[in-house]
Amino acid sequence: MTNRVIGPFSVNPVGLGCMNICHAYGNPPSVADAERLVARAIDVGVTHFDTAALYGFGVSEEIVGRVLKPHRQSIMFASKGGMAGVKGADNVMQRVIDGRPEAIRRNCEDSLRRLGTEVIDLYYLHRWDKSVPIEESVGALGELVRKGLVRTVGLSEVSAASLRKAHREHPVTALQTEYSIWVRNPEIAALEACKELGIAFVAFSPVARGFLAGSVTDVDQFVEKDIRRTMPRFQPENFQQNVRLVAPFADLAREAGCTPAQFALAWVLQKAPFIHAIPGTRSVAHLEENMAANAVHLTPDLIARAEDLINEKTVAGNRYGAQARREVDTEEFAA
Repeated sequence: MTNRVIGPFSVNPVGLGCMNICHAYGNPPSVADAERLVARAIDVGVTHFDTAALYGFGVSEEIVGRVLKPHRQSIMFASKGGMAGVKGADNVMQRVIDGRPEAIRRNCEDSLRRLGTEVIDLYYLHRWDKSVPIEESVGALGELVRKGLVRTVGLSEVSAASLRKAHREHPVTALQTEYSIWVRNPEIAALEACKELGIAFVAFSPVARGFLAGSVTDVDQFVEKDIRRTMPRFQPENFQQNVRLVAPFADLAREAGCTPAQFALAWVLQKAPFIHAIPGTRSVAHLEENMAANAVHLTPDLIARAEDLINEKTVAGNRYGAQARREVDTEEFAA
């Protein structure tokens, strides 16, 4: 598959989401293993690396920046602010959503230092702080562009209406949100808005947090701090229904001559030419498997059968719990 564009950048349509290397899925890999994974990503053709101030409270950015410094001119750095770690009264880091211009500037300056770069290619508002008008937060991102600290601006987990409002304040280059064959919410309005406005769409969790790869067969396998423990689709009562989708999905992948993870990625990429996917992994073998999805082409019949199997009516449970759903601004299918 040829490169796709994100604003002025031409990148491999399969990038690397760098949350997994230190954050969210329980016990992280060693720093050495994380560094090996990021270095191998360069070898297999990754040119789009996506991280955030939140991931490991800066550790992901430090690893990515350190490993990729020799390759800086040939890759695209994407990071995010507006949601980061802040020390509480007990001196423990807490996740805080703060979309005030001064917080966004501080997040960006911290990210530049950790990444070891003078400019971030694509800088997202990680979450819209609903106590701050989105125009104000996006205006702060625009100011970072004018100061030469950021090249382009992105938004994460916002609705089509908010995207349009933000785009009027400052041009938005990319919208990032969860999208896979089992999370179809962007099809309600966000994808159409991106197409109309010429905005790239970046799909995170395109393999459904490992579910579509067939690697999640028992929710008891999750360690204590794995974020999937809080997600309704992985709760036992919903998971019992959802796990029945795994075997027939794997059968479709076999027909396509690929692995289930590759089928999931190819499905996302074939939905529109302005869509990018940023699967995350801690495994070099899975990284290599994901990158090979570029060579997979799904027939219309396979796509239709996969969509009949997995869709908003056949998957049980919301993608987020109540608190997380309050923090995002995305369209949702009626329960």
